[in-house]
Amino acid sequence: MSPPDTPAHWQWFHVILSTYGSWLPGDPRGFRTRHHREHVDGDYKNPPPSGIYEGLHTASQASLKTSPVVLTTEQRVIVGEAIRNRLEELGSTVACLAVGGQHAHVLAKLPPNEARNVVGEAKKKAWFERRDAGFPEKLWAKRPKCDPVKDRRHQVNVYHYILRHEREGAYVWKYVDTYGAPGESHGA
Repeated sequence: MSPPDTPAHWQWFHVILSTYGSWLPGDPRGFRTRHHREHVDGDYKNPPPSGIYEGLHTASQASLKTSPVVLTTEQRVIVGEAIRNRLEELGSTVACLAVGGQHAHVLAKLPPNEARNVVGEAKKKAWFERRDAGFPEKLWAKRPKCDPVKDRRHQVNVYHYILRHEREGAYVWKYVDTYGAPGESHGA
């Protein structure tokens, strides 16, 4: 039997990455404080009442060291391929990914106790690739969200949810296993 840190014992995660400045405290779309330290009314599906957190959002925007990052179509491809390549170099299986203007989604098999660290390596690789393409500024917000996939139904739902981001102009890549054929990319 393999030890728990081998790929055979890794599990599927829905990883969500945000670009720098894309989702700040006080955001009118709704937000959460780290570890839910403060109760916040509303969320992205049911936003808080208009203006209730306007002061906090203004202060959060003022605290940014640079402008919020919005990825161009060209940068979405660079970032998406870098994330996928680095995750695969680290032994992960990537089912699909989508990179939009201010966030990315990845469905990948990762080591349960090291998912954030592995994703951190992929974020770093994406930053270097983007920098080498002539975009040296900050790229990522802190702390990716790594949600474990509960079961097969959840995995299929996440997979289709990620692929739907193509409608919004996201760079989308999905693994295609047709007798050893490589994955294919779409969108952006």
